[in-house]
Amino acid sequence: MKFNPGFDIQPAFNPSGFIYGPDCFGPPVENRSLDSIRKSLLEPGCSGPDPVYSIAMDVGKTKDWPLLRKMNLLFGAVIYAAGRLGKEPVRSQGHVHRKTRTNRLPPPEVYEIWNGKAIVYMQESAGDDPGRCYAVEADPGEVVIVPPGWAHATISAHQSEQLVFGAWCDRDYAFDYDQVRAHHGLAWLPVFNANNMISWKSNKNYLYRRLTVKKPGNYQNLGLVRGTSIYRLFELNPALFSFVPDPALKIHIWEKFIP
Repeated sequence: MKFNPGFDIQPAFNPSGFIYGPDCFGPPVENRSLDSIRKSLLEPGCSGPDPVYSIAMDVGKTKDWPLLRKMNLLFGAVIYAAGRLGKEPVRSQGHVHRKTRTNRLPPPEVYEIWNGKAIVYMQESAGDDPGRCYAVEADPGEVVIVPPGWAHATISAHQSEQLVFGAWCDRDYAFDYDQVRAHHGLAWLPVFNANNMISWKSNKNYLYRRLTVKKPGNYQNLGLVRGTSIYRLFELNPALFSFVPDPALKIHIWEKFIP
């Protein structure tokens, strides 16, 4: 991988998955099939890689497992297939995080790119009016934060390279796909143009809102440090990521958040 995630995890290819070092833990991957995401695609009947992507939820260093459980914090790792989904790049279908049993706000998510180039698309709402819409382009080593309650999807920008990334999540994570599926995807859909570069198509099932394409913010107000893996930052200061299972700790930041 092009960026060291801070613990001994390596991607495996053909089939996709992860290999864990002797001091680490992690489950077999869960595969997301092409059929399971067709309802959110621009061309639901398209061909493409299958599985589209593979997820390992709850990975990390064995020594950290008791603390991660205590904090209700979970680290996930994801690997995407190379290729494309018809006119679209390989991507997740888009969802909103549900509120957990202990919090009045849905949990945020902290992404870190390890290989390939990602575009984390997000919009304030999955309703008819999506609110502010951002496409955040991230290279290996860069971090993207999705704030509480925003609908989002992760996109692989290069069809010839497999995207690999990790993310801090709430251990009680749950996904809501209903509104995204009802709108046949998110408010902006990525497509490959004639030069095989990503362009964006507005989804007519939403009220039109302008799309802002940008690089990630620096997130210094959340204590993140550029160039240091988010797992290593947890090791140095576990409380730093308490806002993931308890987003109300940073409610003043979420109100005017710019990713």
